[in-house]
Amino acid sequence: MANIRAAKKSLRSDARKTVYNLKKKREMKEALKKVKDLVVRKNKEEAIKALPAAYKKIDKALKRGIIKKNNASRKKSRLSQSIKKI
Repeated sequence: MANIRAAKKSLRSDARKTVYNLKKKREMKEALKKVKDLVVRKNKEEAIKALPAAYKKIDKALKRGIIKKNNASRKKSRLSQSIKKI
């Protein structure tokens, strides 16, 4: 356990940030899963409609630093490629 006051405060803020970041990561994964399920069902119109929401979640995670730039680009690229294959 931290002894210095600033270290204790850092632990508290880290706990809050961890909860927030996990929530954003979970939301991103759910959006990706939704698009992937629509692709598996061969529902191209619905997948195209769900794509902007997934892009938004990926961009928010990137902005927050939850995922890195190339990781975000790769996820977006693979989503769009999977929709094009339908």
